[in-house]
Amino acid sequence: MKLAVFWGCRILTSQYAYEMSVREVFKKLNVELVDLSEANCCGDPIKSVKDSAANYLANRVLAIANATGLDGLLVPCNRCHFTISEAKDVMSKDKNLNKKIESLLKEEGLAYNSHIKIWHVIDFLHNFVGLDSIKKTAQKPLNGLRLATHVGCQIIRYSDLGRVDDAENPRKLDELVEALGAKTVDYAEKLDCCGAALMYGHPNSALSLAGAKIKALQNLGVDGLVISCPDCGLMFDFRQKDAAATVGAKTSLPVIYYTQLLGLALNIEMEKLGLHLNQSPVEQLLMKIST
Repeated sequence: MKLAVFWGCRILTSQYAYEMSVREVFKKLNVELVDLSEANCCGDPIKSVKDSAANYLANRVLAIANATGLDGLLVPCNRCHFTISEAKDVMSKDKNLNKKIESLLKEEGLAYNSHIKIWHVIDFLHNFVGLDSIKKTAQKPLNGLRLATHVGCQIIRYSDLGRVDDAENPRKLDELVEALGAKTVDYAEKLDCCGAALMYGHPNSALSLAGAKIKALQNLGVDGLVISCPDCGLMFDFRQKDAAATVGAKTSLPVIYYTQLLGLALNIEMEKLGLHLNQSPVEQLLMKIST
């Protein structure tokens, strides 16, 4: 299968491990990712300044994806996935905006296509590839591991938009982890935000949110935290030490993208999965997997 892919800004500027692991895992699953000929911001940063401009940028991504001739677009970033999905929804409801944006795109030789399916890594692997296929493909079951998951806010809310999983009880990421042989741990803070949205305006509050969640998970004795969002990766992995200091705790929690975990189960080399780029102590988790 061929699938167009839009990486967004965060993955290509700091969360390289996510891109590396997605590319390697999808290749192993016989899914060819087709990069767009060009890209622009998804529009999220300017939503509070000019909503129509944000909608134009998001729908321009879909128009560029349409130029590939493919009917599916993978958007691994939660924030981009939400913004593009919402813009597509607005286009279907606001005829005046639809006409205006289609006219602007036409000036560039682009055409909007409302039939392009927007996928996230989680629902593509869960709904399209399927749990049974993942179980069969895994060469190295991760039996014995106790892992927590953090799905992130923007692929489960708001429900009326039609999101990747249930807003109150998201299970797809857990089921994907369990398909690899590991056990998932439920915890009270599971739906709490990572704090990334507050980082530029209220950094201490943002780090407190991340730190409190990391501390709670460490107290539960989990082997690691599985994520699938670059903003969450930035907060829980890259900024773990700062988050821990904010809540007055010493933390040592391995944080890993699901695609990195899946890659390990598929017996892909660690460096190809970008595990050397993780800032949290993933070596603790890797030692348990190798024994």
